[in-house]
Amino acid sequence: MPTDSSAPRKRLPAEARRAQLLEVAASLFAERGYARATTAEIARAAGVTEPVIYRHFESKRDLFVALVEQTAEATLSIWREALESAGDPAQRLQILLGSNPMVALGDEEAVRYRIILQAITETGDAEIHKAVVKHFRSLHAFVESEVEAAQSAKKVSGRVPADMIAWILIDVALGFGVLEAMGITGHHQSKGTSVVQVIGQILLPRRK
Repeated sequence: MPTDSSAPRKRLPAEARRAQLLEVAASLFAERGYARATTAEIARAAGVTEPVIYRHFESKRDLFVALVEQTAEATLSIWREALESAGDPAQRLQILLGSNPMVALGDEEAVRYRIILQAITETGDAEIHKAVVKHFRSLHAFVESEVEAAQSAKKVSGRVPADMIAWILIDVALGFGVLEAMGITGHHQSKGTSVVQVIGQILLPRRK
């Protein structure tokens, strides 16, 4: 909700102001898209003037890139927290399969991942492309390490390299999330069986 410009603005510490600007920008970028959202709109929604934005970010692109980077950091943090109580490699992978950041980590994370969808359409910009590549490679490295641990524990077949399995899981998760964002119904389950369950059965078959 826009702030009343006649009301005195509360001065926030620099770190808190930067966090607030990122939060406001995430909502506007998710709603209006990177190209259409303006720094003037972001400033108005945050209850500040545009120069305040430029004290923290060199440009709208710099702000957008910071959001892409923050989304990866938040996803990894949520994954680590979710895995804290899971010691068995198979259980850890099963938890990850059900933790697609685009759809399963809560409303705030879902909004942030709409930023990633926006970023994918802006990869003609070298800086945004660099941030997107870094984002997915950081997620891939995390998933790959979990797959390697499961392979070492003989929970997952070693016939397919861990790095390829990790990319396949990311490919599927991204496609899943895109279809969800587009409101395509029925793509994630059939006759009571979900995509996550099928992947789990393939990746982590029950051993006799």
